[in-house]
Amino acid sequence: MPLLLPYRDTTVMNYQRDMTGQEFSTQTNKAITLLGMSGVGKTTIANRLPKDSWFHYSGDYRIGTRYLEEPILDVIKRQAMKDPMLWDLLRADEISIEHRITVNNLDLVSKFLGVIGAGKNGGLRLEEFKRRQELHRRAEISAMLDVPDFILRARETYGYPNFINDAGGSLCELNEEGLMKKLAEDTLIIYLRPSTQLRQEIIERSLARPKPMYYRDDFFDLELPQYLSDTNTPSIDVINPDDFFRWIIPRLIAHREPLYRRIADEYGVIVDADEIMAIRSEEEFLQIVSAALDRR
Repeated sequence: MPLLLPYRDTTVMNYQRDMTGQEFSTQTNKAITLLGMSGVGKTTIANRLPKDSWFHYSGDYRIGTRYLEEPILDVIKRQAMKDPMLWDLLRADEISIEHRITVNNLDLVSKFLGVIGAGKNGGLRLEEFKRRQELHRRAEISAMLDVPDFILRARETYGYPNFINDAGGSLCELNEEGLMKKLAEDTLIIYLRPSTQLRQEIIERSLARPKPMYYRDDFFDLELPQYLSDTNTPSIDVINPDDFFRWIIPRLIAHREPLYRRIADEYGVIVDADEIMAIRSEEEFLQIVSAALDRR
C-alpha cells in the first residue's frame, strides 16, 4: 500500500517547467535534487560544490540514521544474541550496540537490505527479504518528504543559501503518488544520464563488489522466476546471493533508465553525467544546469 504521510507545506520555491537558465542562475536560494543510478556521481558532485554555501542532504544517510536506525540495530542485536555471553550482557543492559553510519559510509544501510538466497551464504529467506525491502521503501519515501523541512532548516538555522538533495538510486522505483510532484515543487530535479561507457563501468563495479539494494515488487516478482529458470536453480533457498546479484544488476539498470528519463521529462532536466562530472567549480555546474533548462 502507498505510504501517505502528512507534511507541513514548507515550499521554499516553485520550479516551473518553463524556468529559464537565467532565472535559475540568479536565484538567491537554489535547491536541487540529483537523480540517477548508484555510482553515477551524485555524491561526488555534491561534494565538489562549496561546502560553505551548499547544504548536502543525503537521502540514504537520513534513511539509515532516522527511519531504519532501529530495524538495523535490531538485526545486529539478534545476531549478537546468538552468542551466550553477549545474550546475557545485552539482556542485562550491560553493553549497547550503536551504528557508525556516516554520509560517506552507508554500507550498513545496504547490508541491512541484504540479498535473497541461501542462509549459509548470507542470504535471506523470501519473507524476511521482502519485509526489509518494504521497510526501506517506506523509509525512502519519508526521507524525501523531509526535504522541504531540511531546505528551511539549512537556510534559516544553519545559514546555507543553497541545498542539494543527493537522492538514492531507487528514488525512481517508489511509485508514490504525489512524491515526485512535491520534490519538483521544492527542488529542481536533475537526472544524471550516464554515457554507454559509464553505464558499463557502473555495471562492472557492481559485479566486482555486489551491493544489496532496493527492488520494486513488480520488477522483483517478475525477475526471480526468470533467474531460477535461467540458472536451473531448484528453489529460492539455495540461491547464491552474489550470483543472483550479478545476474540481476544489468537488468535492474535497464529497468531503471526509462523511469529516470520519464521523471526528468515530466518534472526536471537531463544532463550528461560525464559532462557534469568534469566540473571544477560552482560556476561551471550552474552553467551546465542553466543550459539544460534552456534546452527545454
